Amino acid sequence: MKIKNGYLYHIKDEFFDIVDDDNLMTNHERGKKRPTYFTIKDKDILWFIPLSSKVSKYKKIVDKKTEKYGFCNTILIDKVFDKESVILLQNAFPTLEKYIDHVHTVDGKPAKVPETLEKIIVKNFNNLLKLRDKGINLFFADIDKIKEQMLKELNSETTSSK
Repeated sequence: MKIKNGYLYHIKDEFFDIVDDDNLMTNHERGKKRPTYFTIKDKDILWFIPLSSKVSKYKKIVDKKTEKYGFCNTILIDKVFDKESVILLQNAFPTLEKYIDHVHTVDGKPAKVPETLEKIIVKNFNNLLKLRDKGINLFFADIDKIKEQMLKELNSETTSSK
């Protein structure tokens, strides 16, 4: 499967079984492949950013953060496929292509967010990574530990295939 930035994918339950992080949003409805994840490809690592339909729940959180800090760049609310969706940058995590179950489809076609929204998501995500590098971690999951685990897994697969 060719993985592309800006498209939406579903992840296999297996990923959550091997990654021990209670702060990850899991596929709570096993078999239904939820949530849907916005994907950013970064070399061999994929960054998955969950989308949620619980707009009213997250709107309250965004409003509180905006009131306190003047903005909120960890949660975005925008239209995706003609309905408001929540993009949970704070819940992002790294994974590998082998853990992708399938591409999300709308009307039988692979689902991609609009290019303008994709740019906003990527910009905010990169800003969150820069803040983390400066010691301000706004991610819920331990993304460094998960990334290290994914890279070790990738390296052991590469070594064993030689």
